[in-house]
Parts: sequence; C-alpha cells; structure tokens
Amino acid sequence: MILTGPAIAAAVAAGEITIDPYDPNRLSPNAYDWRLGDTLRICDGDLDAATRTAFAETTIPTSGYVLRPGVLYLGLTREHTGSEKYAQLLNGDRTTGALGIWVHISAPLGHVGHAIRWTLEIRAAKPVRVHAGMTFGKVAFLHTFGTSISYQACGLKYAGTDGIDISRLYEENPGGQS
Repeated sequence: MILTGPAIAAAVAAGEITIDPYDPNRLSPNAYDWRLGDTLRICDGDLDAATRTAFAETTIPTSGYVLRPGVLYLGLTREHTGSEKYAQLLNGDRTTGALGIWVHISAPLGHVGHAIRWTLEIRAAKPVRVHAGMTFGKVAFLHTFGTSISYQACGLKYAGTDGIDISRLYEENPGGQS
C-alpha cells in the first residue's frame, strides 16, 4: 500500500519518515518530489563487473551541466530520506523523462531502515543541461507486510552509503579486484 501525500506529511511530523531538507510544497498526491544534488560522478569508458569503476567527479556549476548520450553518470539526491517503518520507491518522473533523462531505473527500492542520500544512475538520450536542485523525480513510501528487518542492521554492503557510491559488485565476483 502506498502512502498519500497527506499520510507522508503526517509520518514526517510523527518522526516515522525522514526527509531532509523537507518542504511540504514538494508533496504530490502520493509521493514527494526530490531534487538533484550538486555532484556527479562521470563513468565514461568500459565498465567491468569484476573491477572497481573508474570515474571523474564534478560539482554541477550554477550554469548547469550538460549530460551526454553514451555516458553513465552517478549523481545523488539533495534530500536524505529514510524510515524504519516504510520502504521507499525512488524513480524519475515525467518531467525528467520528457527531457530524455533516464534516472534510477535499475534500483528503485529503498529497504526499511535504509536512510540515505540516494545514489542515482543517470543516462541521457540527447545532450541535456541539468541543474543542481532541480526536481528530478519522486519518492513514494510503502507499507510493508510481515516482520520488519532494518536494512542498517543486516550489515549489507551499501548500509553505510551516504552519498554517491559506485557498484560494488566486484566484491562478490570471484577474482574481483578493488
């Protein structure tokens, strides 16, 4: 079951959901509009699941940054979101999609207890200028069923993430190199 905008506001007020910074004007009927943070990691070149991903990092200037097709960008949300009660579902939205930006398609689930600034996977269909702080997608909050287990308590590899994180699949890959 998905929370409505008013239910998200009530859960934030009750301390059941963290959204920082929080602006009630960013609530929609059943989600919260999150914004693009100010940093990008550019992964331009061949990627290998058995090795650590090389990247260059840049701060998005006030004039914006042009995303190019064929390049994987890793960004982050401006907002830090989380809940020990609700799971999260983070996606791009129609406004970014209409600009030819695919954002966060492969890993939209935020487990109960995962309180983070989300690492975003970003691709562009055509050259497009983005700006730090622009609305970039929506996060929805979901009721869970069954016994709840906090992601932070599981000791999983992304539990300590607090910013842009590259793939750590190489840690699982036999013969992987860091």
